[in-house]
Amino acid sequence: MMDGGENFDVRKADRAALCDIRNVVIDTTLPCKERIKSYIDQIGNPYCYVDDGVVVAIGYADTQVSLQDRLKSYVSSLG
Repeated sequence: MMDGGENFDVRKADRAALCDIRNVVIDTTLPCKERIKSYIDQIGNPYCYVDDGVVVAIGYADTQVSLQDRLKSYVSSLG
């Protein structure tokens, strides 16, 4: 199973082995913990899946900059 690490190459992903996120169904009547468990059970690897035919790989950088800071910087650069 892939871990979403920085060395993962999405071009080499086995699409047939990945879950298509469009097939994941979330029961919003369940408590939050149960929804999370259900999502993980259905998606398999939350770091690598298929969305509309595109392999999506999620990774994280070892940095002190927060996602919020990155988003603020990005939005600022648009204007």
